[in-house]
Amino acid sequence: MKYTSMENLHFLIKEVHPIQDLLSASLYQDYDLESFDIMLSAAKDLADQYYFPYFREMDEQPVRYEDGKVIVHPMLGEIIKQTAENGWFGSCFSYEDGGMQLPQMIFHAASHIFQAANNHIVGYNNLTTGSSNLIVTFGSQELKDQFVPNMLSGKWMGTMALTEPQAGSSLSDITTSATPLQDGTYSIKGQKIFISGGDHQFAENFIHLTLARIDGAPAGTKGISLFVVPKFRQESDGSLTNNDVLVAADFQKMGQKGYATTHLLFGENDNCIGYLVGQLNQGLKYMFQMMNEARIDVGLTAASTAYAAYFASLQYAKERPQGRSLSRSGKKNINEEQTLIINHPDVRRMLFLQKAIVEGALSLLFECSKLVDLHKISDGEAKENYHLMLEFLTPIAKTYPSEMGRESINSGLQVLGGYGFCNDFPLQQYYRDIRIMSLYEGTTGIQSLDLLGRKVPLKNGKALQLILNEINKTISDAGKIEALNPYSDQLNNKVQLVGKTLQYLSKFANEGDFESYLADATVFMEMTSTVVVAWQWLKQTIAASEALGNQTGKFESIFYESKIHTMKFYFRYELPKTIGLAETLTNPEMLTILKEKELIL
Repeated sequence: MKYTSMENLHFLIKEVHPIQDLLSASLYQDYDLESFDIMLSAAKDLADQYYFPYFREMDEQPVRYEDGKVIVHPMLGEIIKQTAENGWFGSCFSYEDGGMQLPQMIFHAASHIFQAANNHIVGYNNLTTGSSNLIVTFGSQELKDQFVPNMLSGKWMGTMALTEPQAGSSLSDITTSATPLQDGTYSIKGQKIFISGGDHQFAENFIHLTLARIDGAPAGTKGISLFVVPKFRQESDGSLTNNDVLVAADFQKMGQKGYATTHLLFGENDNCIGYLVGQLNQGLKYMFQMMNEARIDVGLTAASTAYAAYFASLQYAKERPQGRSLSRSGKKNINEEQTLIINHPDVRRMLFLQKAIVEGALSLLFECSKLVDLHKISDGEAKENYHLMLEFLTPIAKTYPSEMGRESINSGLQVLGGYGFCNDFPLQQYYRDIRIMSLYEGTTGIQSLDLLGRKVPLKNGKALQLILNEINKTISDAGKIEALNPYSDQLNNKVQLVGKTLQYLSKFANEGDFESYLADATVFMEMTSTVVVAWQWLKQTIAASEALGNQTGKFESIFYESKIHTMKFYFRYELPKTIGLAETLTNPEMLTILKEKELIL
């Protein structure tokens, strides 16, 4: 079964977000387009052989907790080994740090392939990469030497340990403590829950990047520090000693059953040692690097999962005969053979919705990937601008694929009808798997508060203005292609609508009424995301139109024509929804803010 499109992947990274723009930078001087093609082809072979064949099995043979140990699918060890040996764990790290110094775009392209093939596995890989990167960025040379080589080799795995039972997403309320010891290390005591990839039988060690509060530190987030807390301490002779990190349980989930989610206890026997990363009380600031990387990864996992579900839906629709086409008179001819369901307009509508969502989301994610790369190779004001644009887009890139990817798969279930609800077909598994994506790394509500409460006013609105400049540039470029004029005008109108809505909401913020300003942040997220993805579809359509017009495209004309048709679908069926969302956002009645009387009975 097809689970992704290599044509679409190459189209996005070469024609929509040209990766060749990066190759003049000294950081990437050892690479060219041909070498990237070879790498992605190898990634697809790896996914075909090791990832995809075990997608269903990992759901049917879920992670389990037995006698204090987490037991995962028996193939996970070999898959991790093969992925590490192919260099993907440290692919974006510098040569000096043991990596391949690849652009983030190529790492995300490979991650997309792996995630579309099997979304249960890549979290183990990318959490190890992200936690290694935290140590490389903020840790001492001693910490780098001690931990990173074994992590990038896949022998040791990494996690991010933030959430606690009593705190949830409110990190200011964490209570895990760190007591200074005479040798400069810290005694760690506390517990963490929902630790993805937190333990299994196929790693020698687990390196938990852990937030804790040093005794006497300031209250709230200002008093949080970051520590490396290994499951096993490494002695001077290289041997490993128990570090008093216990696995209390593995959470049994409705989806992603092949991906461990653990409850960890630190220091139950007062013998858990942690190593400070960076400076005191800067932990949350450091951790935001990994959290933002993880948010992009979650968005990519959601889009990739929904993309695989789209191809499963499409295959079914091309094979399943049911009903007959309506004649011009509106009557069926019972003597005709049944038609394939893909010929029914409503089924085609659902399939186009899936395609519009997932390919729009993927384009947004590669927009973010390229911003990461441009930030790496730039300096001065340009470097700051790329960072600000990435900051603005990150909550959208996490939320839109997670929320709308679920809607996409829901449409796929409808395409399959009753079979979509049955275990015989993978749609039900994709639907269960993607449901967690809007919860990982901060719920949709938290991402929405971040967008409207932090990112819109960031640097006095500079981040927002930079994104608007990019959207307006795309609108201008589309305006030069006569056939795209109606769509550039439509997007321009919706951008203006977002501006007017924000102007209305800003009155509350200016008056200090932040509760009213943020009350419908999730509605604002939906509106803004819809416009941002429309921007991505217009970008794709400009590239497709130029390929057709200049006859320079690398793919058959039907590929580009399908892109243009899907953009038109998105602009007809999805973009107009912003009008209703704007009406909701500018309605003066405040119906969700707590009043004197409790009306939720």
